[in-house]
Amino acid sequence: MSFWNLSDGANVDTTGEFETGGGNIEPIPANTDVLAVCDEAKWDKMGDDEFISLRWTVLKPADYKNRKVFQKVRVMDGDANKADKAKRMLAAIDANAGGKLVASGESPTDENLTKCLTNKPMVLRLQVWELETEQGEKKTGNWVSRVAPKSGGQAAPAAPAPAPAEPAAPAADDGLDDDIPF
Repeated sequence: MSFWNLSDGANVDTTGEFETGGGNIEPIPANTDVLAVCDEAKWDKMGDDEFISLRWTVLKPADYKNRKVFQKVRVMDGDANKADKAKRMLAAIDANAGGKLVASGESPTDENLTKCLTNKPMVLRLQVWELETEQGEKKTGNWVSRVAPKSGGQAAPAAPAPAPAEPAAPAADDGLDDDIPF
């Protein structure tokens, strides 16, 4: 049997045309919290834009299980405010994954990103992006607006925090446990 034979023994079609079927998948609705795990973390580049690329797999709720969410963390953005915001996001993701990247104090390598950020479940709040292509076609997808620990509580700080000058106020209930359907 040839590699190109199909499971039913027929030969593969060589007309040069094939369609997989399926269709557009609607994005997960805005403000939805999902339990997800980062399964790929690496530096990436598009043109002059260098960023950290994360791929998340949704674990829960079951309606969205195994859906993929792609996140570009633009820690090298030319706009200092945007780069700072991206570093805060990366630090929060790292804190939920154990805090090893921030603790090192160094720019992470692909190997460190993979080792430190992948396979650590956490809660993501998803939003919906929308854009129009040059051909007038509308495209939509999800983006990550918030990360939180899997437990819905606070992540342990990556480094010891300075002692507060005054007693801390009780933590506000963010309602995270009540909003997550899992």
